[in-house]
Amino acid sequence: MTAPSSPETPWPVRTVARKIADWIGRLGEVWVEGQVAQLSRRGSAATVFLTLRDPVADLSVPVTCHRDIADRPGLELTEGARVIVRARPDYYVARGSFSLRATEIRAVGLGELLARIERIRQLLAAEGLFDAARKRPLPFAPAVVGVITGRDSAAERDVLVTARRRWPAVRFEMYNCAVQGPQAAQNVIDGLRRLDADAAVEVIVIARGGGSVEDLLPFSDEGLVRAIAATRTPVVTAVGHETDTTLVDHVADVRAATPTDAAHRIVPEIGEQRRLVESLRGRARHLVSSRVEQQERWLESVRSRPVLASPDRLLHGRADDVAQLRARARRTVVQRVEAADRDLEHARARVTALSPAATLARGYAVVQRDDGALVRDPAEVADGERLRVRVSGGQLRVRVDRQDGQP
Repeated sequence: MTAPSSPETPWPVRTVARKIADWIGRLGEVWVEGQVAQLSRRGSAATVFLTLRDPVADLSVPVTCHRDIADRPGLELTEGARVIVRARPDYYVARGSFSLRATEIRAVGLGELLARIERIRQLLAAEGLFDAARKRPLPFAPAVVGVITGRDSAAERDVLVTARRRWPAVRFEMYNCAVQGPQAAQNVIDGLRRLDADAAVEVIVIARGGGSVEDLLPFSDEGLVRAIAATRTPVVTAVGHETDTTLVDHVADVRAATPTDAAHRIVPEIGEQRRLVESLRGRARHLVSSRVEQQERWLESVRSRPVLASPDRLLHGRADDVAQLRARARRTVVQRVEAADRDLEHARARVTALSPAATLARGYAVVQRDDGALVRDPAEVADGERLRVRVSGGQLRVRVDRQDGQP
């Protein structure tokens, strides 16, 4: 038994190669499913070389087999064919290369292909890649449409000619690639990534004409389905005829029955849009005219009302009210003034009747000393004292003359 390797006691290359070969040899025979990517028959050599590619991942492995196995009657071994291989892993020590040495090759039948597609469909559906909530709406009139299809194919012509006839302003960003064969799925994935990275592209169309189930097999590739699900740009698929359904149709945002149908879906028809615009303009014109006429009728009805037909009529009525109020106010003021005048005359008469002058006018007199003091009693004045006598007509100067004891 070989001692463990270490920096001090490393293994030589031959030891490592032999150990790898021994370990691979113990794996035994395995059944492998894949797609024939390359097939090489070298003249009359007894060994046939082929490359078996994984249908989903970007992986491949070389396979060798005897010519009798590759040329078995009933087996049509061609590039792009899906096969199941029983092989023994082999490690070639001299060159350090790995390969499979096939002992039996079987073609994958249509039933097996459909069953495999169904298993992939169920897996992807369980992950939610086909959910309606993931579907994105298409732009109304995209300025730039990305198209992935075969070069100079009928599908390409159907999409371009139909779309340009419907909407002449549309522009296309083309990506021509193989749409059949072992490299088709990867080519379409590359086209998707390139067009999705272009900010000007608003929608991507994947178009291919009809074909057999085997011809359309790349469009049920799991890697392609996941690539479509990862795009930010809406994707329209138009693969095969109306009855053909591939897995990309489930994940696409819109599935068109044919490439021509895809052109109908991605751009509007200019004549139809013009008719629609004219119809909308006519409706708008009718609505505006009806509204204006309605407002005119309302305005006429308002103008015909008395208050607007003769605006001063209301003022006339108010003028009469103001005149009546003024007359009423005048009467009230006059009455109040007359009443006050009568009260004043009455008070004046009373004051006059009660005033000293009125008393004097009736023949009475007021006797005062020189200092103005009133004389109320004859005993208060002395004989010979000078007094003032005030009568109605004026004042008199008198002197007291007592005779016989009388003043």
